[in-house]
Amino acid sequence: MKTMIWEDGVLKILDQTKLPETIEYIEAKDVETVADAIRRLSVRGAPAIGAAAAYGLVIGAKNIDETDKEKFMGEMEKVAYQLASTRPTAVNLRWAIDRMMNKVRKRDDIYIAGVRGELLEEAHKIYCEDLEANRQMGEHGQKLIPDNCRIITHCNAGALATAGFGTALGVIRAAHRAGKKIEVFADETRPLLQGARLTAWEMMQEDIPVTLITDNMSGYLMAQGKADMVIVGADRIASNGDVANKIGTYGLAVLAQAHDIPFYVAAPTSTLDMNLSSGNEIPIEERHENEVTTVGGTRVAPAGVKVWNPAFDVTPFELVSAIITERGVVEGQYQENLKKLMENEPQTSGVCSGQNPAK
Repeated sequence: MKTMIWEDGVLKILDQTKLPETIEYIEAKDVETVADAIRRLSVRGAPAIGAAAAYGLVIGAKNIDETDKEKFMGEMEKVAYQLASTRPTAVNLRWAIDRMMNKVRKRDDIYIAGVRGELLEEAHKIYCEDLEANRQMGEHGQKLIPDNCRIITHCNAGALATAGFGTALGVIRAAHRAGKKIEVFADETRPLLQGARLTAWEMMQEDIPVTLITDNMSGYLMAQGKADMVIVGADRIASNGDVANKIGTYGLAVLAQAHDIPFYVAAPTSTLDMNLSSGNEIPIEERHENEVTTVGGTRVAPAGVKVWNPAFDVTPFELVSAIITERGVVEGQYQENLKKLMENEPQTSGVCSGQNPAK
């Protein structure tokens, strides 16, 4: 199941708010539709919204009816701002937009028709590189998983959250494909139930044994000796190794430490924000109260009750056993080791040629 499909100048976005009951694609022919899909979580997961925003810029460039170079670039900056302002926490969104815009910002020889083609090629590369990074991440990470392993995961960090294969679930997939016997416990992940709706569904599609639990069952599961490790994804990682991920991740990390269970984070290097010294600087998105007061459109809380609804929390680096990336696994001394990791040249297979992989 593809998270997004680029076809004939249209971005088709899998509407994840309707999964698993309904498989439906949104046809985005304008920037507003792409921005709304990101904001509404029709497309979600840090790598996936970065790729969607990249294609959103391609659509924006196509729809700008300007022949004057300066006016064209002015309109492009507006498109970039519109997409960047949709969700503040996931750094991949800003990373992808900056990468796309830098293709044209510093150029003096802007040829508008050529720029549109270059932007499309760059969007294809972002999509393809994410897919390749996820597969490499899976190979690095699966080495940490022993046979007969029972793994807790939180939210959805699978193919649906990326260009394909997944980050945390990609590591699990790679272990499964390597012939290891594993079992997954998927936190339901309140308030939007991405674990129940998406992770459980993904695991079942590949016949990977999965058991659904509510978020407040993880501690007792560990206490019963029924879990061997935790693997989650990330939306932003500060230079010191602090990790922003779906709300509830921090509590899971505390429980893992209390029960002497390793807590792993899987994320591509595009999720690392080396400009931030710690997780205290990561902006945390707060979402509408209806996500907490209703479930499936049914109210479960008294009208008028005060609600606090942060979409993410920050797990301190001290609770992180290792960070798994496409360039390798980093364990401890994150400030130093993440810097060294980013200085290394990425290992690529050369398959991301700019041809359309999202079809």
